[in-house]
Amino acid sequence: MHCGSGGIESPSRILPAAAALLASMTLSSPAQEAAAKTALAPTGTLRVGLIEAPSAGLIFVGRSEVGAPEGVTADLSADLAHGLGLPIAVTLFPNSGAAAAALQAGTIDVSFMPVDATRRQVLDFGPGYYDLESTYLASGASGITDVAQVDRPGIRVLAIDGTTTLRAAARTLKRTQPVAVPSVAEAVDRMRAGEAEAFALSRDTLRPVVPQVPGSRIVSGGFQQTQVAVAIPKHRPAALAYVTAWLEAAKRTGTVRRIFDARGFGSDAVAP
Repeated sequence: MHCGSGGIESPSRILPAAAALLASMTLSSPAQEAAAKTALAPTGTLRVGLIEAPSAGLIFVGRSEVGAPEGVTADLSADLAHGLGLPIAVTLFPNSGAAAAALQAGTIDVSFMPVDATRRQVLDFGPGYYDLESTYLASGASGITDVAQVDRPGIRVLAIDGTTTLRAAARTLKRTQPVAVPSVAEAVDRMRAGEAEAFALSRDTLRPVVPQVPGSRIVSGGFQQTQVAVAIPKHRPAALAYVTAWLEAAKRTGTVRRIFDARGFGSDAVAP
């Protein structure tokens, strides 16, 4: 789904990192700043890819009453576009694998997603803003309470197609293997229908899923630790330098902290 410019609104109490970023770039010439803007948004519009889920989280966005994307990454995107002085166009994807493919194809300019070695081969990443742990949601009927108990013959495991979590689950599970599904919504539907015993996802994203799957629980332990970071297409060094400076400034000035707090993630730490 594509959302036109103006479709994202940050909470009013979140102050943009633009001023801090501009201050950090005072030694850059206007030509260098213009080159960075062109490299990051060659069409003149910042084309952002965000990942949609039934509930917004630290990676996924939900929808407002009027259908606009809202969540942490929507607010970060709005701050980046504001600092660039560019309009924003948002495309929503069902999973981070699809967003990564769009970055590779050059149909979007920036996204936010977990990092792994496979993605580093085809995308460039700036700083991380959140330390992620992948774990499992287990059905009540399964009796599973610990991550190790998932790895048993006959346990049906779901994971989102094209994601770092799917790849990590496939590496770490020896007696069973995850089945790829295209979206969080489909995984929730299958879990509710009793078609799987476990669903692999990041711990923060699973929290709002628990009430959607009656009797389910998030197991103890995890099987992947990585960062969620700003991602851009390969071979755009000026663009990478810009998003790196922007996100570091957003963390340093407290903009990311304010976004977390405003979106209900006050207990989650911003990555150093």
